[in-house]
Amino acid sequence: MTVHIRFLGGTGTVTGSRYLVEHDGQSVLVDCGLFQGYKQLRLRNRDPLPVMPNHIGAVLLTHAHLDHSGYLPLLAREGFAGHVWCTPATRDLAGILLPDSGHIQEEDAAFANRKGFSKHAVALPLYTEDDALRSLRLLRTAPMHQAFEPVRGWTARFQPAGHILGAASLLLEVGGRRLLFSGDLGRPDDMLMLPPDPPPAADVVVCESTYGDRVHPHEDVLAELATALQRVSARGGTAVVPVFAVGRAQALLHAIAQLKARGDLPHSLPVYLDSPMAIHSTELFGRHLGEHRLNAAQCRDMAAVARMARSAEESKAIARQHGPKVILAASGMATGGRVLHHLALYLGDHRNMVLLTGYQAPGTRGATLASGGASLRMHGQDIPVRAEVVQLSSASAHADANQLMNWLRAMPKPPHRVFVTHGDPGASDALRQRIERELRWHAMVPEHGSTWLA
Repeated sequence: MTVHIRFLGGTGTVTGSRYLVEHDGQSVLVDCGLFQGYKQLRLRNRDPLPVMPNHIGAVLLTHAHLDHSGYLPLLAREGFAGHVWCTPATRDLAGILLPDSGHIQEEDAAFANRKGFSKHAVALPLYTEDDALRSLRLLRTAPMHQAFEPVRGWTARFQPAGHILGAASLLLEVGGRRLLFSGDLGRPDDMLMLPPDPPPAADVVVCESTYGDRVHPHEDVLAELATALQRVSARGGTAVVPVFAVGRAQALLHAIAQLKARGDLPHSLPVYLDSPMAIHSTELFGRHLGEHRLNAAQCRDMAAVARMARSAEESKAIARQHGPKVILAASGMATGGRVLHHLALYLGDHRNMVLLTGYQAPGTRGATLASGGASLRMHGQDIPVRAEVVQLSSASAHADANQLMNWLRAMPKPPHRVFVTHGDPGASDALRQRIERELRWHAMVPEHGSTWLA
C-alpha cells in the first residue's frame, strides 16, 4: 500500500505547518499550525481542511510555536478527538501558548467590534480561550528517542531539534517507509538550546527552509546587543524589543544578564519582561534542566534580570518610568499582544529604538519595520516611525543554509526525496537547488494542497 503526504500548509510561506500522512485508510497530521503574516494567509485559517477532523487518527507536534500548534483548538472544536502527541516540554509550553492565543483572538475580535474595523456584522475569534483549554485535554507525551504508536501499526519517535524547549524532529515509520520531519531546526551554537541531534536514516525528508539559502552573519550576539543598548541608553531612550515568548525572550534575558554581569551594561538599567506568556515560559527552563545549556543558577539569573509585568496595570505602569529602559514584550513579529501598546507610545521619538531579534514573516508589522517603513498601522491608524530600528543579525533561533546542509549530510544514507518546506518560494527554491547540486539528492518544493507519493 502506498503512503501519501499531503501538504496543507508550510508551503510557499513560513507559517501554517500541517502535513497529512495517509496510509491504508488511516491518517495522522504532523503539526497543526496557524497561518500568520499577510491577511490572505490568515484567512486560510478559516478554510475547512480537505479531510474531516474526526477522520484524523492522531496529531504529532514537533514543537509549541503557534505556526506549528496554534490551529489545534479549532481542529478539536471541529470534531478531532484523537491524541495529540508531543514531548513533555512541548506539552507544558502548549499549556501556556494555546490559551493565550485564544484570549488574544477574543480581545482582537472585541476590539474590532468596538471600533468597527471588521467588515462583518460581528467579528468572531477563530477560537476562544475555552476552546484552547479543552484541546489541551488531548495532549499525550512521549520522551525524546522513545518509540510510540500514534495509531495502530504506525511507529513514531521524537529526537531533539534544538530550536526551542521541547522542539523535536519526528521520524514516522509507516507502510515500510521511514518519513523524517525536521520541524524547525535550531542553530548548533544557540545561546540556550543544545544542538539538534543528527538525523536518522529515512526514505523521505520534509525539511524546513525558513532562511532558504541564506547564511547567518558571524557577529557575536552579545556584542551586537551591547552596542545597540548602549547607544539607546546614552541618549536616554527606550528600547522596545518584540520577542517570541518562547525562545527569543529567554535568550535576550540570558544575554542581558551576562552583559550586566561583565559590566557592558549598567546594573541600574531597567529591564521589563511584559508578557505573562513569556514569564511563564521562562519559569519552565528551571523545570526542564538538561534539555538546554543553562544550569539552575543561570536560570535564576535569567529570570532575575527583568522586572516582570504580569498584569495589564503593571504593563501600563512601565510608561510612567522615565529615563532609559528596555522593554521585552510579545509578540515577536508585532502581530498582536502588549508590544503594540509600547510601539504606539515609543515609535514616534527618535531617541527610542525598536530591536528586532528574529525572523519577520512577510505581511507582519515586524517585517514593515525591518524594511524601513515610514509608518506602522496599528488599531486603525498609522503611527510614524521615528525611532531607530535595529535588527540583530545574530539572534535567529533557526538554522541557516549551511547548518541545514550539515544536518542533512549527517544522515547515514541519502534519502530518496527531500521536500523543502516552511519558507517563501524563492528561499525554498534556492535551498532545493543547493541540495540537488551539493548532495545530489532529489529535492522538491511542494505546493499548498498537493499530494505526493512517498
